[in-house]
Amino acid sequence: MEPIFLYDTTLRDGTQGESINFSAQEKINIAKRLDELGIHYIEGGWPGSNPRDMQFFELARKTAFSQARITAFGATRRPGITPAQDENLQALIASGTQAVTLVGKSWDLHVAIMNNTLEENLKMISESIRYLKDQDREVIYDAEHFFDGYKENPDYAMQTLAAAIESGANFLVLCDTNGGTLHYDIETIVQRVHAALADHQTPHKPGAGVRLGIHAHNDCASAVANTISAIRAGAVMVQGTINGYGERCGNADMTSIIPILCCKMNRPCVSLDQLATLKKVSRYVSETANMTPLNSRPFVGRSAFAHKGGIHVSAIVKQPKAYEHMEPGIVGNSRRVLVSDMSGKTNVEYKARELGVSLEGNGVDSREIVNEIKRLEQEGFQFDVADGSLKILLQKLTGQFKPLFTLENYRISMEKDRDEHAWAHAITKVSVEGQKEMTTAEGDGPVNALDNALRKVMKKFYPHLGLDALRLVDYKVRVIDGRDATAAKVRVIIDSRDHEDIWTTTGVSTDIIEASWQALSDSFQYKLSKDLLAVENSSAVESPSLVNS
Repeated sequence: MEPIFLYDTTLRDGTQGESINFSAQEKINIAKRLDELGIHYIEGGWPGSNPRDMQFFELARKTAFSQARITAFGATRRPGITPAQDENLQALIASGTQAVTLVGKSWDLHVAIMNNTLEENLKMISESIRYLKDQDREVIYDAEHFFDGYKENPDYAMQTLAAAIESGANFLVLCDTNGGTLHYDIETIVQRVHAALADHQTPHKPGAGVRLGIHAHNDCASAVANTISAIRAGAVMVQGTINGYGERCGNADMTSIIPILCCKMNRPCVSLDQLATLKKVSRYVSETANMTPLNSRPFVGRSAFAHKGGIHVSAIVKQPKAYEHMEPGIVGNSRRVLVSDMSGKTNVEYKARELGVSLEGNGVDSREIVNEIKRLEQEGFQFDVADGSLKILLQKLTGQFKPLFTLENYRISMEKDRDEHAWAHAITKVSVEGQKEMTTAEGDGPVNALDNALRKVMKKFYPHLGLDALRLVDYKVRVIDGRDATAAKVRVIIDSRDHEDIWTTTGVSTDIIEASWQALSDSFQYKLSKDLLAVENSSAVESPSLVNS
């Protein structure tokens, strides 16, 4: 069975998604991660379209990749000129990549829209590919709008593929550019194309036949299904993006396709060690794109292996496969048990073990903890999305919480100048082991000012802990019950991270600043406790060696 080739277009097609933009250096950094993941082809961009992409290819030439082929993307020559006269093709050659992807028209509708003729379009395809093959390039031909074109005029769509084959294209990639074709049509059409081209000899490699690929968009929420259907029908190249980023509704999501191929279809395309880095790669790309990771994303999302119902949790404690389709660690993810008002005793006990909180020997029954959690959730708290606050709550309920600071008071004021610039002042007074400290700070808003003030004083008391790495990456406010209008309770949820972890904390109050303070202070307590424990463990490990020496 022929291997599957993974072709990632996050750095070009992915950047066509709204609000997604990468610098040239960021694209290099992502390309390195994709190479480590085991991607075979990494499409770096369109060198003929903008200076940034040309800068990427310049940097790529100086960067060592272990297995991936960096690929430049462009279009067939313009009508009425030779390939040597086409600036776009010259830019592709100048990019210096071993592989080049050319996109051409397969749908006669688009040929007409361009005021071109069907005959000239075929010449554009064949002459452009032949020109690049003469330059010793591997050529991947993307047949744009192929499925729409095939459904309306199959004869001409096949003629465009024949032109690409006879000119030496290494791969023919069938594109569902509008994302409107459903999986059963994809499979049928790819089967027909595969059968029609099975005996077609490629000039660059006689006897090899034709290798097909699939490029699916997600406008009908079926890009992954369409990709899998194409593979079943004979495609061996998969084009997609990390996290499914892309224009409109996005592209086929590589973070789903790769584990499906490896774990469900017995078509391994990366090693097990590489597969175990999938979640990290997903997170890295989302952070670089400044996009909040989608919790419900299959395989790599935080909720992908999360369990909330008490019956479910009771079952997975005994046999995980009862409610999990695969072992989460295979893709670098982990099982999560959520604690909420739907939780049972098993949820709390499992979650306490996961968070490192002992429920033994403290005189508190786990049922009492369940009841208290349910009471607090009735008040508006939501612990299934706030592991940081949940850990602190469990420590408090079992008498194990050791606050590293205590709030005495805080004050917030807002100012606005004649130029409409507004900013906030925060004054906080906290105590640490009986020592009180008052701090002031400014910020772009009241929460930012509180964050700056608390960070400032904590650095004074705990200079040896890693507060410089602490970042607030998301801040959400939800009105719990709008019937009370401006007097309604609000829930604040804050996502924080450092170099190793990400955690979530929450607060509830009728005062949005107070709710924010609760979530913010929990985040700092969580971070300081975590780092303090790491320092203590490090000291405990080092002490025996000092004694023995």
